[in-house]
Amino acid sequence: MKSRAKEGSLWNLFNSQKDLRIARLPRIVVPGLPHHIVQRGNNRQAVFFADADYRKYLECLRLGTERYGCSVHAYVLMTNHVHLLVTPSTEGGLARLMQSVGRRYVRYVNSTYRRSGTLWDGRFRSVLVDPEHYLFACMRYIELNPVRADMVSTPGAYQWSSYAANAVGRDKDLITRHAQYQLLGRYNNGQMSAYRALFDEALAPGVLTGMREATEQGAIMGNDRFRRQITATLKRRVEKFPHGGDRKSEAFRKHPLLRTA
Repeated sequence: MKSRAKEGSLWNLFNSQKDLRIARLPRIVVPGLPHHIVQRGNNRQAVFFADADYRKYLECLRLGTERYGCSVHAYVLMTNHVHLLVTPSTEGGLARLMQSVGRRYVRYVNSTYRRSGTLWDGRFRSVLVDPEHYLFACMRYIELNPVRADMVSTPGAYQWSSYAANAVGRDKDLITRHAQYQLLGRYNNGQMSAYRALFDEALAPGVLTGMREATEQGAIMGNDRFRRQITATLKRRVEKFPHGGDRKSEAFRKHPLLRTA
């Protein structure tokens, strides 16, 4: 299979082939591996209105992780959406966690602000992350969200993210450090120092684009070897089939998503 560098951006490919549509695959969940989760407010409207709301969401998240056996490695709570990096211990743990958090937090918001109706924009999005090659890129992507949004100048200046826990060991009750994080140094201080050093360089534009595209498509953030491993583990295709358009056309037959993983 050609590398993604040779194939180019899938986003650009899709835009250039208007006759192709992408069918939704079942959510890819593999217990024991990290998943990047994004959930947005309905119509991108705010879901947090006061400091107490952020604290309540984190409380709901902590209760959910304890009940459903999930580990949180990174998070950021933005005004109208959240990013989480979570490793579930069971196949159904991820969905149960997000359902639990969603129900608890929506009840709180509706009661506090005397409102009714939906708060979240449908189902959450999730991306399976290759921990060996993309874990730290994903953590930086998550914790740098407030910086990219021009809300703060440094990730440490934003209160509602996991940066303080991962970089300086503060407010770490919710955070479980991934095994890859523990390889950053022999001791706790060495690990945190090495983690802070990762933020000395900006994320490459290609990494940002890849993260965003993977999130929108519910794809896998990993190299070809990791994809093959996941395909073998799940015993099903993990890339999406195009559908619609002219299935006899050369463009359809040569579409990279029709190639075997």
